[in-house]
Amino acid sequence: MPPSIEDRLKDILEAIVQIEAMLADTSFDQFSTDMMRRMATERCLEIACEAARKLPDELKRAAPEIDWRNMNGFANLLRHAYHQTRADIVWNIARHHLPQLKAFVEAQIQAQRK
Repeated sequence: MPPSIEDRLKDILEAIVQIEAMLADTSFDQFSTDMMRRMATERCLEIACEAARKLPDELKRAAPEIDWRNMNGFANLLRHAYHQTRADIVWNIARHHLPQLKAFVEAQIQAQRK
């Protein structure tokens, strides 16, 4: 049986929680030079982006402030042009874009349970 919408939302949330834990008390300089942390963050972003890609369009329309299209593009970069991935872009996404996605996902998970 394919994953449900709630499964995909949980996958996104788990990936974000993992990223938050990996980047807690970490500076950009530490992040940019720690290849293992960087690669783990990129993998979690790839998971979050892939799960988001599978969400229904009507659900995504409820959050027009989230750049769903760029998420797909970034996931493609991580999968196919990984050698071009820049630490500053990954850092920016993790620090500035994930909180909004996390809030949306948490609200949707709560709504799914009602």
